[in-house]
Amino acid sequence: MKFSLRIKLSVSYLLVAMISVVLVMVLTNMLLDSHFRKYVNRNQEKRHREVVTSVSQQYLGDGKWNADMVEVIGVSALESGLIIKVKDISGKIIWDATAHNNGMCQRIIEHMAKNVSSRYPDAGEIYREVPYEVNYNNKNVGFVEIGSYGPYYLSDNDLAFINTLNKILIGVGVFSVILSLVLGGIMARMLSLPIARVISSAQSIARGYFSDRITEESSTEEICQLTSTINNLAQTLEKQEALRKKMGADVAHELRTPLATLQSHMEAMIDGIWEPDADRLKSCYEEIIRINKMVGDLEKLAKYESESLVLNKTVFDMTELIRRIICNFEPEFKNNGIDIAFEGKAEEIFADRDKMSQVIINLVSNALKYTQTGGMVGISVESKEDMLEIRVKDNGQGIPEEDLPFVFERLYRADKSRNRLTGGAGIGLTIAKTIVEAHDGNIEVYSKVNEGTEFLITLPKGI
Repeated sequence: MKFSLRIKLSVSYLLVAMISVVLVMVLTNMLLDSHFRKYVNRNQEKRHREVVTSVSQQYLGDGKWNADMVEVIGVSALESGLIIKVKDISGKIIWDATAHNNGMCQRIIEHMAKNVSSRYPDAGEIYREVPYEVNYNNKNVGFVEIGSYGPYYLSDNDLAFINTLNKILIGVGVFSVILSLVLGGIMARMLSLPIARVISSAQSIARGYFSDRITEESSTEEICQLTSTINNLAQTLEKQEALRKKMGADVAHELRTPLATLQSHMEAMIDGIWEPDADRLKSCYEEIIRINKMVGDLEKLAKYESESLVLNKTVFDMTELIRRIICNFEPEFKNNGIDIAFEGKAEEIFADRDKMSQVIINLVSNALKYTQTGGMVGISVESKEDMLEIRVKDNGQGIPEEDLPFVFERLYRADKSRNRLTGGAGIGLTIAKTIVEAHDGNIEVYSKVNEGTEFLITLPKGI
């Protein structure tokens, strides 16, 4: 059976409160009982000594007693719940409470038994008469026997104190339980509402609605992290969905033009409007080549983004590789009136030479495409401890700020016109990013419109 977080939190608060109250009551009673018994015994012994002292003062010497005063003391003790018997040294009874008022003595004894059994039902209590010596001039002249119910005698006041304390503890327990329910409900609500909101948002994401955002604030750090994570997830999925739709539109656009050209040419030749001469067939062939290249690029992207990408790493000089690539591009740069410069010394790295060559070629090719005549492209290699930094910078048209976060996305191009002269399939930078990350490296882009673009590749040397 499953229970909601609110119920579990409320029950946990209630259980903690109940267990705490029960433990306090048990420990308090145990501790108090031990000290209280000692206190009761000391207090009872003190009362007994006071009675004995009073009786001893009534001895007149030569075996004589002030019987009237002894009786007064005995009656006063009886009214206080003490049953006493006074004897002289020979055992002769001077005064006996049971003889004075036996009915009252029996009621006192029964009341003693009731009080003791109510607090200590298994104490094995018995009524006994404890003898105390009566001394006169440091000489034993008699005895005072005081009746007591043991092992622990409790008066009405003692029982009232214990019962009142227990009632207070019970009251505190009831109040604590109610307070724990209230506080538990409040805390459970504070914790469960944001979580319920997160669940609702996650369900919306699962249904494909990515625009929902959690705006409720929480003072709990973990819940804030959870809501922030869900919001970031929704934002990322929303962007990915937009990119997916854009990718579909881009693929359709890229394929539509050559297919439409092929269709129109074929229809014209089938209807006899055009003769299927070499020029017509060559035009159709070029469109087929264009479609085939696009499909090949998409297959290449799928290959590089798969988990099975294999790197054939060797130790090579990155500077020498870049110089060779620049040498291959020099005629194109010269024809377009663009200068290219390289800076760096020999830097060896343990990586896949062919794939890194593809990354550099892609970046240099992009710089060539988007740099105007008279512009400048600079490439540098620099070592930073165990890392290698490669920069490709141009002063071309730049990338709009709103497009920067997406330049590495598949089929994304900041050039919305899709000009054939400048726009490829839009997967070159995606492949470059995949290759760099496969080497445990990182690639970043910095750009401003009409000022230029800089790509920074950071790679571990691995040597």
